[in-house]
Amino acid sequence: MPRRPTKRPALPEQLVTHPAQLAACLTHLAQAPRIGVDPEFVGEDAYRPELCLVQVSTAEELIVIDPFECGPLDGFWELLLDPNRTTIVHAGREDIRMCYFQSGRPPAHVFDVQIAAGLIGMTFPIGYGGLVHDLLHQRMQKGETLTDWRKRPLTPAQVRYAYDDVRYLLPAHRKITDRLKRHKRLEWAEEEFAAAVRKAVADDATVERWRKIKGIGALDRRGLAVARELYGWRDKFAERLNRPVRFLMRDDLLIEIAKRAPTKAEELHAVRGLPRGQEEAIIEAIRRGKVVPQSQCPEPETRDNDPPNVAILGSLLGVVLNDFAARNKLAANLVSSGSDLKAVVRSRVYGEPLPDVPVCRGWRARHVLPELLALLSGDSAIRVADVKALDPLELVELEPEEEDLPDADDSSHVAEPTEIEEPPPAEPEPTSEYVHPLPPRDGTLEG
Repeated sequence: MPRRPTKRPALPEQLVTHPAQLAACLTHLAQAPRIGVDPEFVGEDAYRPELCLVQVSTAEELIVIDPFECGPLDGFWELLLDPNRTTIVHAGREDIRMCYFQSGRPPAHVFDVQIAAGLIGMTFPIGYGGLVHDLLHQRMQKGETLTDWRKRPLTPAQVRYAYDDVRYLLPAHRKITDRLKRHKRLEWAEEEFAAAVRKAVADDATVERWRKIKGIGALDRRGLAVARELYGWRDKFAERLNRPVRFLMRDDLLIEIAKRAPTKAEELHAVRGLPRGQEEAIIEAIRRGKVVPQSQCPEPETRDNDPPNVAILGSLLGVVLNDFAARNKLAANLVSSGSDLKAVVRSRVYGEPLPDVPVCRGWRARHVLPELLALLSGDSAIRVADVKALDPLELVELEPEEEDLPDADDSSHVAEPTEIEEPPPAEPEPTSEYVHPLPPRDGTLEG
């Protein structure tokens, strides 16, 4: 029988366009332990996105706040900093960053329904409309996805879209939380949310964003030092003007200047498309890159030139992970990337410590990594159990090699004669439920 749709939340709706309305709204939100949040912003022509609208849902009400009309939202962002309040988002990276930009801190307790969905076996990443349909069996109208939220007055279609964008966040949170508890994965989800918040707001010193520039691989060490300085100058210049970095200096121009490394402002005139009046600042950035001692210049990133065994074993771990994830209701690409699996293989091939990648940390290290390491160490094997089954593979624990067993003439290990036992009863036919044939080493995948 077709599944019945979850009842559409019929809640009072309020459009907040006046400071007095905002004050009453904040009083209501202060009493809510859980609120759904989805800000609308425009960021195509600014260094940081411009906040245009904030949609909020509670168990009692749907609220759309117009920051252009009701004044500063400092009180609203303060509410999200309360660790006793859960902020429910979908794909909330930019939502977290908006709170961070506005208040200096990220929301204290985030629940991202997109991430959590991957921990109960749903597709990851899944769009909001797909999540609402698959989880709650409701269809959403997404006609305003590319609307310009800066224009006023808001149209009825825009306001309807804004309400619907948070209408289902709390029902989705409840349903996903129930499943996380059933599978004893609520702690896994909290671990993922905390990592997502750190990634959204932290300037991780170990992540060199300038290395992502297209064409950076063509530079030598000195060129890399210059490119790094130019990147830093461009980023600060864009922030000061509140303009996108690509509008001020394209990536290909940055690479071209790093190659040429001119010493005089006049030499920059041969390059078209540079911001006017910034010649001296660009030359100064080049100079800083050129005086870096050679020993401290960035090393070029090495390309993966793995031997065949690393590539083969990395692919094998990918197969095992996909099967493992399907049987245990997990999104495989949320558990690990292919490059991280290859990093694990390299550590075993070259006898090095395990890499510092997600699959080697937290709940993944406790519940998933042992399966992969057991395969690499030869303690388990994979076989095709049933080519017609949706889950055709099976992991099998292997017996120790003969050389590890006691010698036949070793009297100290002679076993007492025993009666021949009857063979065990036949295994029952598999059901449609996913049951992993080889539980993790601690005996359970849960919790």
